[in-house]
Amino acid sequence: MMHPLKNDRFLRALQRQPVDVTPVWMMRQAGRYLPEYRESRARAKDFLTLCKTPELACEVTLQPIARFPLDAAILFSDILTIPDAMGLGLYFSEGPRFERPVRNLSQINNLGVPDPNEALRYVMDAVSLIRRELAGKVPLIGFSGSPWTLATYMVEGGSTKNFSQVKGLMFEQPKAMHTLLDTLAESVTAYLNAQIAAGAQAVMVFDTWGGILSTRDYLAFSLDYMRKIVAGLTRESDGQRVPVILFTKDGNEWLEEIAATGCDAVGLDWKLPLSVARARVGDKVALQGNMDPCVLYASPERIRDEVASILTSFGEGNGHVFNLGHGIHPQIDPEHVKVFIDAVHDLSRTK
Repeated sequence: MMHPLKNDRFLRALQRQPVDVTPVWMMRQAGRYLPEYRESRARAKDFLTLCKTPELACEVTLQPIARFPLDAAILFSDILTIPDAMGLGLYFSEGPRFERPVRNLSQINNLGVPDPNEALRYVMDAVSLIRRELAGKVPLIGFSGSPWTLATYMVEGGSTKNFSQVKGLMFEQPKAMHTLLDTLAESVTAYLNAQIAAGAQAVMVFDTWGGILSTRDYLAFSLDYMRKIVAGLTRESDGQRVPVILFTKDGNEWLEEIAATGCDAVGLDWKLPLSVARARVGDKVALQGNMDPCVLYASPERIRDEVASILTSFGEGNGHVFNLGHGIHPQIDPEHVKVFIDAVHDLSRTK
């Protein structure tokens, strides 16, 4: 029996319903800027052990919720769990690496869609445990990387600056790339639906590398597959709507196309004013964002000023979830995070 939700303003805002204050959470809110995270990480043998041990993943997910009045928790995991479950041999050495990258059609054809309740059972166990431990305090967000973003790591074999392998495959063998993306879209859909069944109350797709593509290639190789995922998701659980957020880093150029996928909200980086984004999409979707994470290095007064500016940019009405325009940096002072979150609530409070 799941606990009733005490704070639903995040879910309400995603559905463009009225809220008492603008809800706020942060990408990478469970992470290295927190001393308690670093203690948990030191107890795990390595980063993957932290992700694959449900009790540790739960502990880390809840740390920022215990410290700050955030309006949502996000599952602590890694975007590369799916390719790891496909047998590519994920390990970390100055960033993620794969022992067995995929670079041709025969390797791609050998990939199967992992059963999320078997190969990724540890994620579902973590989701269930986190939901139980949250006890209805705030909603839980599940997530996945986008097919294109997962493909970049799988083809490159790790992080990259010039994307030569993955773009080379896309340009030279588009059918092979589409086959890979089809498999990944099916995998992500099954993975997110399993997270929803385990207790995730909203889901987010992180398209970290969509912004490196031209408009033609973004629409064909990234957005089209995110649209398929949105169409295949379970959108209701326990009688409640399960909203979906899409976030393409450096994707402001395609805001209208992203909003037309059927998603509930579009995540924005800090380069586009919310007023402009809102004028472009109207009331079609909620907007999530969009403070530059580097503002958190500034003084408390400057942080409050920036929050006020972004709230003013969004303007009156419903459908805003406050967030950073990308993940919080590891060097940020947690006290500045508290200033930020308190400012969002204080300055947006409806009279």
